[in-house]
Amino acid sequence: MNKSMKILVTGKDGQLAQELQKRIPAGIELIALDRNDLDITSAGQVMQTMTHYKPDAIINAAAYTAVDKAESEKEQAYAVNATGPENLAKACREMGIRLIHISTDFVFDGQSSTPYQPQDAVRPLGVYGESKAAGEAAVQSILPQAVILRTAWVYSAHGANFTNTMLRLMSERDELSIVADQIGSPTSTQTLAETIYTIISKTETSGIYHCTDAGTASWYDFAVAIYEEAKALGLLEEEKNIKIRPISTADYPTPAARPAYSVLDKSRLIVDLNLESQHWRRVLRRVLQEKTGS
Repeated sequence: MNKSMKILVTGKDGQLAQELQKRIPAGIELIALDRNDLDITSAGQVMQTMTHYKPDAIINAAAYTAVDKAESEKEQAYAVNATGPENLAKACREMGIRLIHISTDFVFDGQSSTPYQPQDAVRPLGVYGESKAAGEAAVQSILPQAVILRTAWVYSAHGANFTNTMLRLMSERDELSIVADQIGSPTSTQTLAETIYTIISKTETSGIYHCTDAGTASWYDFAVAIYEEAKALGLLEEEKNIKIRPISTADYPTPAARPAYSVLDKSRLIVDLNLESQHWRRVLRRVLQEKTGS
């Protein structure tokens, strides 16, 4: 990056925004805002904030992500996931600001047997996916040059996510039952943050991209890997033996349906950005090492 760039990131307290704040490259001034600083559902507040900061780019990491709650809080989910991105896109168009909008595998129905391509038709199964798909559509129609970055199964060393939930439950219980018939790609916020900063450095990049770590797993596979890696790193007591039992989605009903298969094809990202994709298990080990302080 030849000149200093001012980047504004929404969703300051979320796990992705936290990772972005930890990994700021040279030549970047990062301004992280939470909902008290910037309510993206308010078009007036969005314009006021953009006029005040005049950023070169915005990373929209703010989202309503309570998948099950969204079924009964549709208005709230749409406000944050659809109206918010629409407001940001309009402000970015008016002020010549670049927009990188984070989206999700939940825009797909999970009926595919091969990884989803960026151009594949979206068919969400529930309100969360519908609201995120609506946000994507708004961004694309208002600001075609924006980057929409879809990801999946996101976790980090900190915050509320599957990895940290598993570590907590493994310290409390002797047996866990984990869904084994939903397939995806666990993705570290480390990978996402590095990818986003690469996108920012390549100013001509636009359109829809998919970003996850390499390889696939079920939630059961992911849980087993967390257990094995955590034991090896001393994050769980050595004498603690936990039985992890595979179950079906039908055995664990939830208000919102989940895609059974949500593997995302990353080849466009890898080619366009000249990135290497690392296997999720290797990345998991690195994230858990971070929790040990080593």
